[in-house]
Amino acid sequence: MPQRARIAAVLGPTNTGKTHYAIERMLGHRTGMIGLPLRLLAREVYDKIVAARGPSVVALVTGEERIVPPRAQYWVCTVEAMPEGMGVDFIGIDEIQLCADPERGHVFTDRLLRMRGLHETLFMGSDTMRGPISQLVRGVEFIRRERMSQLSYLGSKKISRMPARSAIVGFSVDNVYAIAELIRRTKGGAAVVMGALSPRTRNAQVDLYQNGDVDYLVATDAIGMGLNLDIDHIAFSALTKFDGRRMRDLQPNELAQIAGRAGRGMRSGTFGTTGDAGQIPEDWVEAITSHSFTPIRKLNWRNPDLRFGSIAALVQSLEIAPNDEWLVKAREADDLQTLKALGAEAEVQARASNPASVRLLWDVCRIPDFRGISHAEHAGLLHVIFQHLHERGGIPRDFLARQVKRIDRTDGDIDTLSKRLAYIRTWTYVAQRKGWVDDEIHWRDATRAVEDALSDALHERLTQRFVDRRTSVLLRRLKQKETLLAEVNDKGEVTVEGEFVGRLEGFRFRQDQGATGQEAKTLKQASLQALAPHFHLRADRFYNAPDTEIDFTEQGGLMWGDQAVGKLAKGDDPLKPRIVAFVDDTAGADVAQKVERRLSHFIDRKIAALFEPLITLANDEALTGLARGFGFRIVEAMGILPRQLVADDVKQLDQDSRGALRKHGIRFGQYTIFMPLLLKPAPTRLRLVLWSLANDLDHFPEAPPPGLVTVPNIRDVPMQHYTLAGYRPAGTRAIRIDMLERLADLLRAQDSRSGFEANPDMLSITGMTLEQFADLMEGLGYKAEKGERSKVRPADEVITTSATPEGESGEALPVFDAAQIEETAPGALPDPSDTPPAADLVAGTEAIDDAGYAPINEDPEGVQDDDNIADTPEEEILPGTAPDEALSGPELETFYTFTWGGNRNRGGANARREQGARGAPRGKGKPQAQGGERGGHGKGGEGKGGPRKGKGGKPQGGPGGGKAKTYESRPRKEDKIDPDNPFAAALMGLKNKS
Repeated sequence: MPQRARIAAVLGPTNTGKTHYAIERMLGHRTGMIGLPLRLLAREVYDKIVAARGPSVVALVTGEERIVPPRAQYWVCTVEAMPEGMGVDFIGIDEIQLCADPERGHVFTDRLLRMRGLHETLFMGSDTMRGPISQLVRGVEFIRRERMSQLSYLGSKKISRMPARSAIVGFSVDNVYAIAELIRRTKGGAAVVMGALSPRTRNAQVDLYQNGDVDYLVATDAIGMGLNLDIDHIAFSALTKFDGRRMRDLQPNELAQIAGRAGRGMRSGTFGTTGDAGQIPEDWVEAITSHSFTPIRKLNWRNPDLRFGSIAALVQSLEIAPNDEWLVKAREADDLQTLKALGAEAEVQARASNPASVRLLWDVCRIPDFRGISHAEHAGLLHVIFQHLHERGGIPRDFLARQVKRIDRTDGDIDTLSKRLAYIRTWTYVAQRKGWVDDEIHWRDATRAVEDALSDALHERLTQRFVDRRTSVLLRRLKQKETLLAEVNDKGEVTVEGEFVGRLEGFRFRQDQGATGQEAKTLKQASLQALAPHFHLRADRFYNAPDTEIDFTEQGGLMWGDQAVGKLAKGDDPLKPRIVAFVDDTAGADVAQKVERRLSHFIDRKIAALFEPLITLANDEALTGLARGFGFRIVEAMGILPRQLVADDVKQLDQDSRGALRKHGIRFGQYTIFMPLLLKPAPTRLRLVLWSLANDLDHFPEAPPPGLVTVPNIRDVPMQHYTLAGYRPAGTRAIRIDMLERLADLLRAQDSRSGFEANPDMLSITGMTLEQFADLMEGLGYKAEKGERSKVRPADEVITTSATPEGESGEALPVFDAAQIEETAPGALPDPSDTPPAADLVAGTEAIDDAGYAPINEDPEGVQDDDNIADTPEEEILPGTAPDEALSGPELETFYTFTWGGNRNRGGANARREQGARGAPRGKGKPQAQGGERGGHGKGGEGKGGPRKGKGGKPQGGPGGGKAKTYESRPRKEDKIDPDNPFAAALMGLKNKS
């Protein structure tokens, strides 16, 4: 070394520009080398120098990475990987205070004592190294650099109140992950930096922070080693750490090394604690802020003069103690532990029998334990590597390929990828050693490619788990007070600045349900700010939309397509409901008013169109007196009024009043007074909604599907619901009221006193089977008696070939059965004179039964022979048995006879659940009182057969219920007889007699 070579120690606190100063000094020389404490920091410095001088003259040498161009002038290395004996002009060692570190200190001490540049040597570090350097290095020049900004203490803060641009420091992987997860939920996310990360992953995570995608950084104490980041505040999550052997308290100088990363350049920084760390003692705070710490008195040292004669000699040379008061023997490092473990094995002893093999063994033992599994497993792996190197002179290609292929997978979670990265670092280190593999360039590229792929995958997993890009982006835009850009697609999905934030349903914003806490508040604030113009545009489009795009639900909701935009509410008039628009407050009053007006126009037009007959009736000023009052009752009932509720009012209406009401489409039915136009599905659906609103129902009854004549009669459903839906319960089903009136017209033509059977028209109207029809009739107040009879089979021809004592030869004897009886007058046997003569039954014609079906020929082909032998075994006739007796028996059919069951079912809504009961039995064999008209549907009074008596001899009305009504023998001339009156025929008879 030249006599005038400069040796300087640039000492001072963090943020003094020491590393930057060393880089400038190195670039001032033709060649140079700088040693850095971390692989991450080495990569950062390498990138800076490459940017200044180009990659062709800059080399990077670390344990796992080696980039050495042919004309390399400047070497950037980790301290452990610095090549010796190169003779460069400049040597720089950063963070020289690590000489006192128990684990790595002996390496830094060796560089302090033995490495020198030809023209200049710089040591950069803390002021605490002034004493040892002055005593151990002769001719050293000290340069004091002051901090460029102030560092102050803020005390303890919750993570949820942590200021932006903060770094939270944890001292274990689990602690770092837990903090990052908490920050993601409360602040939108954090970048993660740990010493175990590859440079590629670390740089990608730092970029997230430096670019402002996240405002928080969670890191281990690795950030204290020269990493230059834009940090304003450092928060310690703990004041203790595990140093590899035990838990111990952090010292003030260690805290200062990390806290000093807060504040860059001329910008001041702060530090403090968070979580359960508690407060930093006041004297420590004073030492950190004033940069005054206890000077270092001892440096860790290990003998650099190694003897490779044997394993024992090598171990002995490594354990030599120093003879200087400033030096202390370093604790047993991992490489020495591995050497001792392998040296105890007989096979290794046999192989390491000369200096070259012992040196090779020592080089293998210096492979770092990147995996950190256990000392024994690490020693086992190194044993295999040493065996291959000693036996074959290199690691076999297929063996190395298997190891790399097993690791080359990017699936799995963060922990899995981190372990694979640690494994590949071992083989990356091996591939960097000269002569250990047959194709160094190939394996360096292969292991580097695997590491890069794993690094990218790890960065992706870290970002997915600990960064909510959506919240972080929105927070940044809000802080910058920029106008946020929102987009709404055809599905209503809302994106702000490209991030999904929720859905727009009508005029209400539904925020993404996955967001909670601070994230949810941020989303809502950003979304509503960005959606403001969309609300106005959507309101304009809705206001101009046709009525066909708007509809109401059976629960009173108002829909625009498939989106709810409002609901109906109770108003002062059932036909004028109020409108409640569904509009977010942030959309503004203008939007809300516009939506409300459009919905009001829609529902007003809908009511006017569907209830036009009802509105016309309400506005008809020509109606006066009883007619006007009755019209009011119809309007109040929304077009459907059970007759039993207004029986007295109907009686009081004269023919002129009825005619005036009929002009409005009102039909006076036997069971219901209704407006047929309002029974259509659309008015029915709206009527149920409006009636439910007027009666403050929580759950609205729904209209039956359109087109059904009958629907199930559900016990828990009130009768009024069926009435409003246009149905009348009867038995187990409810029948539509207009079809019920048609059925009533048919029933009036039957003799309900003597009994009648259902004809096909009745079954066709109701669409029921005979059993279902019987249940319906019982629900209407009839008594249904079930019976069985022989079914008459239609025949191709009805001809009697043999004479009988009662008939002439060749004549057919008329036979009367139940079917023929039904064709005669109700209640009487057929008159023989009504029977068609035998001559009318011409051979070859079909006799038609009461159902309109042709009789079946009972013997179409199997005419029996004279010998009584049947064509089939089933037709065999036993001797002495008549042909009719040989049959299995006549086929039976079920029939019902209906008679009026009395007045028990006309008790109104409260008694409607008894409508399915059977009719009461007749008293003492006498027929039960019938109504004034056929079928028992009159309003009472005297009909055919004289006045009727109920129980106790009291007058009893027909199914119209109530007390019996008597009529005058001569109706007044000014009262016209209503042709729709069920008593019209009887009244006309009385009129004719008068």
